[in-house]
Amino acid sequence: MALIAEIVLFVITCFSTLSAEEPPCTSSSTAKVFSSNEANSTDTTYGFVACVLAILLYGSNFVPVKTIDTGDGMFFQWVSCSAIWFVGLVVDILFHPSRSHPAAMIGGAIWATGNITAVPVVKFIGLGLGILLWGSSGLLIGWASSRFGWFGLQPEDVSKPILNYCGAGLCLLSAIIFFFVKSDVQKHSSAETMPLLIDDRRLNPDNSCRSDSWVDTISPRSKRVFGCILAIFAGVLYGCSFVPVFYIKVHATTNSSMFLGSSQNEIDYCFAHYSGIFLMSTVYFLAYCAAMKNRPRIYPRAILPSFLSGLMWGIATYAWLMANYYLSAVITFPIINAGYGLVAALWGSVVFKEVKGVGNLVTFVLATCVVLAGSILTAYSKI
Repeated sequence: MALIAEIVLFVITCFSTLSAEEPPCTSSSTAKVFSSNEANSTDTTYGFVACVLAILLYGSNFVPVKTIDTGDGMFFQWVSCSAIWFVGLVVDILFHPSRSHPAAMIGGAIWATGNITAVPVVKFIGLGLGILLWGSSGLLIGWASSRFGWFGLQPEDVSKPILNYCGAGLCLLSAIIFFFVKSDVQKHSSAETMPLLIDDRRLNPDNSCRSDSWVDTISPRSKRVFGCILAIFAGVLYGCSFVPVFYIKVHATTNSSMFLGSSQNEIDYCFAHYSGIFLMSTVYFLAYCAAMKNRPRIYPRAILPSFLSGLMWGIATYAWLMANYYLSAVITFPIINAGYGLVAALWGSVVFKEVKGVGNLVTFVLATCVVLAGSILTAYSKI
């Protein structure tokens, strides 16, 4: 409870800082310099604290459902996306109505499309490797779009570009090294994986052998291949999910643009982004229900863990956008993507024992050192 209170206090402090007016200028040039340096130091501190918060929550948001079976993941993704929308609604009500453009919902729809692969990825290749792979591919897309101005964005400059390039490269290299760590994903017992709302097996014994979802029936060799492909696919979509928001910001000052007058604060777009996530996930879930002939696999034991997972992701994204505000996206993308991949790898290897054997542990430690070095270089490229 103390940790939750500290997180809430930090978020409130940051929102208060974002909404505060600029202090009046003094006549003394020395006072101006001192005030500017103090403000820059405070902003940097807020930015890195927000990065740490986002890393911890992003890297841990699948832990609540790790030991709870979620079937093919369609029910999980709808419940978690509902929780994400709830976070956005609460923040929007507590602070101020967002001045965002509805086009920001497109990014939410992109993210929700990637999110439907999350459960299959975790089941195929494990929590650590899965999050590391989609984190690295998302890192590459997000960092490159911010640094080089892809998709019509404004390129961002850093004070030490060589350090920035080296840091991003090391973060990507760490994901490649992590790929050689073999994960041992254990399937839950049949008592835990039975979808409690599907009772036809009691009446028809022939269906009992088909209790598993399609995710659980794929061969181990195919699981690794499909898992890696799906993880990279999800990462690309995750990395592109906030491109519509950045695009709107860039064109908000262009007289001929339909986005003229839109907010320059990324946090203002969160509710629209979360609404896009919820609406698209609902569309996918309804399509899934129709494909299953109105007999979807519903897992009651997964409801609260899935909702908690969504809450963690929703708060983490607010923290990431705060970090963007204070540090810029070209800094936060490599740090957060590599950092939460490391946290997920620690959960998978230390807690859930997905990594076994001396060789795997050595490879894991090597990749850990690489990702830490990459994050440090990226952080110093801004300072």
